[in-house]
Amino acid sequence: MGLPVFVFGSLLHAPVRDTVLGAAAVSRPAQMPGAQARARDCLEEPVAVADENGAVPGMLLDGLAPDQRARLDYYLRVQGLARQVDRVATAGGLLEAEYYTGAADAGGQSRIFDAWPTWCRAVAEQAAVEIMRAFGQEPVASVRARLPMIRARAASRVRGAAADAPASLRADWGRGMVRERSHRQPWAGFFTVEESILSYRRFDGSMSAEVSRAGFVGGDAALVLPYDPAQDRVLVIEQFRYGPWLRLDPRPWLLEPIAGRVDAEETPEACARREAREEAGLEIGGLEHVADYYPSPGVDSEFFYTFVGLADLASHREGIGGLASEHEDIRSHVIPFARLMEL
Repeated sequence: MGLPVFVFGSLLHAPVRDTVLGAAAVSRPAQMPGAQARARDCLEEPVAVADENGAVPGMLLDGLAPDQRARLDYYLRVQGLARQVDRVATAGGLLEAEYYTGAADAGGQSRIFDAWPTWCRAVAEQAAVEIMRAFGQEPVASVRARLPMIRARAASRVRGAAADAPASLRADWGRGMVRERSHRQPWAGFFTVEESILSYRRFDGSMSAEVSRAGFVGGDAALVLPYDPAQDRVLVIEQFRYGPWLRLDPRPWLLEPIAGRVDAEETPEACARREAREEAGLEIGGLEHVADYYPSPGVDSEFFYTFVGLADLASHREGIGGLASEHEDIRSHVIPFARLMEL
């Protein structure tokens, strides 16, 4: 059967643990003396670092089946952790157990996962589903490489589930009015493609025939148009876009507002400010909310948060921006608002 496994971090949360293991497991409280759990943020799996006055709270998983051990190993290696053995304390005394940890980040903060924020619990639940969907299908390295986007998609689903858009004109029908018979993910990378066979309530009160639907799943995005009210000028960016290239557009370099993916740990407002710095070297002052919407809901889960960002453009120098790590090559243009309306 092997040694019991000591877990902490996201696996203390039962929905995550059950998703990872494939079924509930026998567990009991335990702690690792002489250590503390550290992580940069609540979405990152913590690591155990030496601390003679500390103790990592967790639980001991006994009697795991071989498949459950393999699933657990896969999930934690995707998080960048490796298996080790140490002594942990239980009500019955000290015993040897396996556990997973990695290199400590010097800037990490000690986290007690009993006080894990609700938001992070919900994102971890959704991320675990996508990670474990790849178990037995893809190597750890390929899933780990897209972990930031897995978390971003998970955060998008959590935001979507919490949405409270008005239903004063449209039907006030919820997700219970849709019956999904099957769901699969035939492709996963920076984005994913998902397919369902489902039926839904029709406006005459009946259920539709079963239909097959495919959708493109990204994350959420924040868009911001920098505007200088004193100068009545705006900043737009220009860059090569793959979508127009696929459509055979003869000029696949587009003029756009500043935009980017909302990371799992940030708000749309924080994303808008970050992207302005990365793409144009610009600090945004006030953010004026414009609208939130699905740009192409028939095929795409992507959701836009849009803003006008107040900025001082009088002294801003046009130039080339973007992150080298993301192979971005972005040119900024500062133009009169009237010129924008002519484009």
